[in-house]
Amino acid sequence: MSIRFTAKARKGTVALAVAVGLALGAAGCGGGGDGGGDKKPGSSASASSSTGSQASAQEGKSETPLAELSGPSGLLLQVTSAVRDSGGFLTVNANMKNDGSQTVVVPVALRGDETEIVKHGTSLGGATLVDSKGKKRYYVLRDTDGRPLTTTDLNQIQAGQTIPVFMQFPAPPADTTEVTLQLPTFSSGTIKISG
Repeated sequence: MSIRFTAKARKGTVALAVAVGLALGAAGCGGGGDGGGDKKPGSSASASSSTGSQASAQEGKSETPLAELSGPSGLLLQVTSAVRDSGGFLTVNANMKNDGSQTVVVPVALRGDETEIVKHGTSLGGATLVDSKGKKRYYVLRDTDGRPLTTTDLNQIQAGQTIPVFMQFPAPPADTTEVTLQLPTFSSGTIKISG
């Protein structure tokens, strides 16, 4: 009987993850008003780095990042928060910054190599969280179509540009307060969980 309850709870959790992911995706695509026309990937990236309310909340430079992961060609991932919610999810918010002097093409390896994720384009789908205490690895959540619940359509980052990004994972147990974030081609970093 407990297995049946667990299965129902997991289905509800996945449905909530999908709803949250779609809501975050819709929020990331809306607003900005830069009149970019049909150039959605380029215009949404520039809009989110300069105007949207989500970007201004994450770009507050007064806070020290939880971790900084160094990547190739001057890319830097500055983790700003890792929040556990009551629905059993952990959302990691960060800023992807180009510290170099030239435009950088975002590495395709960041999406990972799983067939379901690869077919949906560039993303941060290759990210994982490692819970050393519980000896578990957590992968980015996916919706029912296999799309990762992360920032997608990352193509290029101009020199000095910062883009807010997110990744959503199943939450580790409540007694786990620290996890290691791993992202392909980047260094690893330990982050503290809040919530």
